[in-house]
Amino acid sequence: MTGRVVLAAAASAGLALLANGVGERWFEDVTARAGITHQHTNREFKNPYAHIMAGYTALGAAVAVADYNGDGFDDFFVTDSAEGGKNRLYRNNGDFTFTDVAEAAGLAAGNDAQNASADALWFDFNNDQRPDLLVIRFGQNQLFENLGNGKFRDVTRTSGMLGYKNAITAVAFDYDRDGWVDVFVGSYFQPVNVFNPETPRFFPESFETANNGGGVTVYRNNGDGTFTDTTEQAGFRLTGWTLDMGHADADNDGDEDLYVACDFGTDRFFVNNGDGTFTDITEKAIGIDTKKGMNVDWGDFDGDGLLDIYVTNITDDYMREGNFLWRNNGDLSFADVSRETDTYNTGWGWCAKFFDYDNDGWQDLYVVNGWVSAGKESYVPDIFEMITRPNIELADARNWPPMGSKSLSGYQKKRLFHNEGGAGFKDHAARHGVDSVRDGRGIGVADFDNDGRLDMYVANANAEPYFYRNTLPPGRNWVQFLLGSPKANRFAIGAQVRLTSGGRTQLSFVNGGNGFAAQSTNRVHFGLGKNEKIDQVEIRWPSGAKQTLENLPPNRIYRVLEGKPKAEILIAKASQK
Repeated sequence: MTGRVVLAAAASAGLALLANGVGERWFEDVTARAGITHQHTNREFKNPYAHIMAGYTALGAAVAVADYNGDGFDDFFVTDSAEGGKNRLYRNNGDFTFTDVAEAAGLAAGNDAQNASADALWFDFNNDQRPDLLVIRFGQNQLFENLGNGKFRDVTRTSGMLGYKNAITAVAFDYDRDGWVDVFVGSYFQPVNVFNPETPRFFPESFETANNGGGVTVYRNNGDGTFTDTTEQAGFRLTGWTLDMGHADADNDGDEDLYVACDFGTDRFFVNNGDGTFTDITEKAIGIDTKKGMNVDWGDFDGDGLLDIYVTNITDDYMREGNFLWRNNGDLSFADVSRETDTYNTGWGWCAKFFDYDNDGWQDLYVVNGWVSAGKESYVPDIFEMITRPNIELADARNWPPMGSKSLSGYQKKRLFHNEGGAGFKDHAARHGVDSVRDGRGIGVADFDNDGRLDMYVANANAEPYFYRNTLPPGRNWVQFLLGSPKANRFAIGAQVRLTSGGRTQLSFVNGGNGFAAQSTNRVHFGLGKNEKIDQVEIRWPSGAKQTLENLPPNRIYRVLEGKPKAEILIAKASQK
């Protein structure tokens, strides 16, 4: 074959690939155009252990999505961590531009000498159909009531949540099914003052047992604007260094179970007993591990009607741990299939989110990674030298080497795993231009412009964020559901939706904040591929009731209220062909 023929064949093949959508970028970086101009800043400590703590607390870049003002467009709240740094509430202007209204709303001030913002969570604690906001902090958390006029009121002192928690994560769901959303708070350090510690012995006592971490606190919603600490009554006695939690109904029995990811100490799995208590069934469900759990997200990746779990860990040049993709076996046990599905190695993993970015009807995964990207020197030899020293006391912060300007698992490329029909995943991050090397932390997924394509906000530690608009070409159908319940929690947290179209049934649910440093939209989104008909939608409400909708047109956003037989069309779009 002549060179000219080879080139012609290659060009023809390239045109064919483009015609099939292969090689096109489906995400556009619109950060600056959207009006997002801030950067996250890490906390700098001013105590005797500051030379180590700066690296080990390079966290706090979080995003939480909600339609806080009820105008039909998702907004989002993002955190800063520097002393005096301002948190931001970005109001969606409806044209993919956003305005920071945190100061006017009363939400900007969250970082002072004794508190550093680490995460945030929207949830409706008083059932008035307005999302309230919990700001999760090293130090003490803040709870803000949404007053409905663009303003928020700090109700922390009267809520029963006041107290030193050194929290890093929280999720909200109605664990006792009384109609009020409860809150689970995960803490990293014990309740000591990490800004001015009285003792140097506040670091993990071991990588494996780690029995001196902050664990989990359970706040039961009393239904009157207050909460009661029911941690022990609910069955939680944990001392691990919690980094994330994720809830879902693992056994389809109508109540929410909980996975706890621990940086130090084993991950834990708790089954909901249906009577306001949980049982720790870790050994049966997932086994005991010594890995560094960072993220928990649930999604039915293989389409078998059971929700699976994705947990990020560490896979780098000195810890070859690998992630977990826990496939649900249907009997409250899980099998790790991360190697078989090529989702095992994502570097130093942080947040990961299931979502169908190409509307083909299968749950994809986006994973951000990287701990500290700094100078050319590596911190790894310093860690090795410390942990191999005889009789080293890891809990004593004075024994940990200073990080200085060294890097550790830095400059790592992000991963966008495309779901190959439930059989495995392929990384398409480079193709779509979402493979940055900033130190990623939280991911907020939502359809910010209501066009049926899911967009992404990525929070990066000590750096500017990325805001990616989904530009998937026409040709694939979709549908979204905004659920509400006058009988249970108003935003129907925990409700499951099963959609049947084209001979397949997909499962999704309304989650209350799953994902490290991240909360995504509370709409339930389904990609439909080429299918132009939705045969049936079954909703299993948190109250236990079931509702069926049939023959809904696609490419619409529907509001469905429990007890009402018909779905209300909020937004209708022409079919993308």
